[in-house]
Amino acid sequence: MKILLLGKDGQLGWELQRSLSVLGELVALGRDAQSNPDQLRGDLSDLAGLAATVRRVKPDVIVNAAAHTAVDKAESEPELARTLNALAPGVLAAEAQKLGAWLVHFSTDYVFDGSGQQPWRELDATGPLSVYGQTKLEGERLVAVCAKHLIFRTSWVYAARGGNFAKTMLRLAGDRDTLTVIDDQFGAPTSAELLADVTAHAIKKAMVQTELAGLYHCVASGETTWHGYARYVLAQAQALGWSLKAGPEQVLPTPTASYPTPAQRPLNSRLDTTRLQNTFGLTLPSWQQGVARMLTEITGKT
Repeated sequence: MKILLLGKDGQLGWELQRSLSVLGELVALGRDAQSNPDQLRGDLSDLAGLAATVRRVKPDVIVNAAAHTAVDKAESEPELARTLNALAPGVLAAEAQKLGAWLVHFSTDYVFDGSGQQPWRELDATGPLSVYGQTKLEGERLVAVCAKHLIFRTSWVYAARGGNFAKTMLRLAGDRDTLTVIDDQFGAPTSAELLADVTAHAIKKAMVQTELAGLYHCVASGETTWHGYARYVLAQAQALGWSLKAGPEQVLPTPTASYPTPAQRPLNSRLDTTRLQNTFGLTLPSWQQGVARMLTEITGKT
């Protein structure tokens, strides 16, 4: 099996390099052609170069972990966001379809309007509130043109590598006596490591059962708010020996309305993963388990 991975240097792409490497020959590309093997094109803004790369590599599976993920910035550069999040995946879908290859793509809870309190299911009506959500939804529809597709919607992704919410909270808690964090957005912090492992498992199974193609929700189990997430991070950090000025009790709640941003955030980012777990025989771990593991990794303590 030959796998073409795009976005190798991102949080998810980095973990996918690990999880996909055991499945077959892996060609992992970043945005800079100079750092890619044979100067293959991995820049999603280069649509022609992207198509040519797929034709040269002739993969059995394409995994697209690249995207325009700067949610607020997308509001001021909608054309670029659409190119990266919709048009480029559309090109990959067209080329994959010609090859008879699989296309794996990652999407987001931002395709929903964030209303209600029930976890969103795959067939629920969408209603994105932002340019980011709109372009990701368009990308989903274009990817589905490829018969052999797997689309994983996820939310609140983090990794030990690079910046993330937990690291920001730890830095702020080291400098400040109190923190104020949003308490009316609900979701499940989901590790890039978990997403990568689920992806590899799903690809292996789908390669022999093509009827498994489709759209799936993939997040860690359970739910919290950003406020609850912050409190958990600081409590775990203290248990690991971190010296902090602000502990979990000094994290104060505040509504989304108190932090206006260019892009509107959904309040309900809960995703129902029943279909994914039943189809692929998976049990998704709690969000606390992944966060605790990540904190242990970044502190270097066991």
